[in-house]
Amino acid sequence: MDDIMNFNGMDITKNMKLIESLKGQLLLSVSALYSEMSSETCEDIRPVAMDTLSDIIIISYLLSRRLGIDYPTLEKQISSKIRLGLLQEHETEKYFGDLSALSRFRSHQAGNAS
Repeated sequence: MDDIMNFNGMDITKNMKLIESLKGQLLLSVSALYSEMSSETCEDIRPVAMDTLSDIIIISYLLSRRLGIDYPTLEKQISSKIRLGLLQEHETEKYFGDLSALSRFRSHQAGNAS
């Protein structure tokens, strides 16, 4: 019984350390993006943005799992937020149609996954 308790304790400790690490990585990625966006020497932000934004998305997924939220549940919440933004005519939708484009992209991706 003590072996099981030690294993579970190690699991919890490992999970907590990983959560802290992911939080730090997330903050560093956001900071790097902000820094590059404000840099006067950055001529083309797209490569940096693609790299850091993909890091942010991956870290967010990993962090959600460590916090007990499985990927399908997170995906449903993201879809709900997109629908809500469409209904509330979020600025990016109102002026640029970004949420509609994202919704179509996600629907297309979901169709290809099956």
